[in-house]
Amino acid sequence: MPIPKAELHLHIEGTLEPDLAIKLADRNGVDLPYEDADQLRAAYRFDDLQSFLDLYYRLMDVLLTAEDFTELAEAYLDRAREQGVRHAEIFFDPQAHLGRGVSFDTVIKGLSAALARSEEQYGITTGLILCFLRDRPESEALAVLAAAEPYLDLITGVGLDSAEVGNPPAKFARAYARARELGLHLVAHAGEEGPPEYVREALDVLGVERIDHGIRSLEDPELVARLAAERIPLTVCPFSNVRLRCVDTLADHPLRRMLDAGLLATVNSDDPAYFGGYVDENLTGTAAALGLTDDQVRTLARNSFEAAFLDDATRARYLAEVDAHR
Repeated sequence: MPIPKAELHLHIEGTLEPDLAIKLADRNGVDLPYEDADQLRAAYRFDDLQSFLDLYYRLMDVLLTAEDFTELAEAYLDRAREQGVRHAEIFFDPQAHLGRGVSFDTVIKGLSAALARSEEQYGITTGLILCFLRDRPESEALAVLAAAEPYLDLITGVGLDSAEVGNPPAKFARAYARARELGLHLVAHAGEEGPPEYVREALDVLGVERIDHGIRSLEDPELVARLAAERIPLTVCPFSNVRLRCVDTLADHPLRRMLDAGLLATVNSDDPAYFGGYVDENLTGTAAALGLTDDQVRTLARNSFEAAFLDDATRARYLAEVDAHR
């Protein structure tokens, strides 16, 4: 059985496996330029973040009904259970669906139907994080946040994703200020393709509690010292970093250096259907490539629960499971 862990950097739209995409396309009468799942799977090759996003958003066209979103989430949770996931904080991109004519109500009710029974069915506690698309205007993010207000009991926090370069975190200062007023947790993608300064902006301008990715932080020793001292979590996604050419190979990945620097790093799968592995495959594959010790793997598992938005009792229970795992 895989070591117990939390997954904190997972885009639910990025769990859309080819078989399910074809099934939903057929059910909803959506034409895709692929004859079958094998041909679609062959299209999952990317040169960079933008080429990945082009396919990612194209395939979202098959997600139209609440039932579709429920089925998508349940398929992820079933796989996550096999990967040793005990807690998952799941990103979703409402703007990508609103732009296709799919209502906020449809998306969140579909996802929440699966999450509401996740602990009973899969043994996984969950949270839902609404992400703003950073390549869109801040006015859209504010409008989405307003649309989300009737559903705040279903939402844990807000995040910031999509194309990073040229879209600094400071662009969304007002949206994050409003999310803070609403009592939501705050996270943001930064330092994946963008520079270390984007990590600083996310911390100082947006006031985030957690950095998603953050691997380029290592280019700035002062920033690394701050992240370590303040115990700011970093949700690292090794397979994604390699597939999107942020890192040449797993053997070159900076995860070991992050641990050596005392950073609160965690391992996650990002968009596993596209990047070739779910969270435990990311953890074990990266550990093998970097020669991580069993103690370092256990540290990464513990870090995932330390970084999660959990109450103290639940966190303590999960940490005890990590310590008891052999």
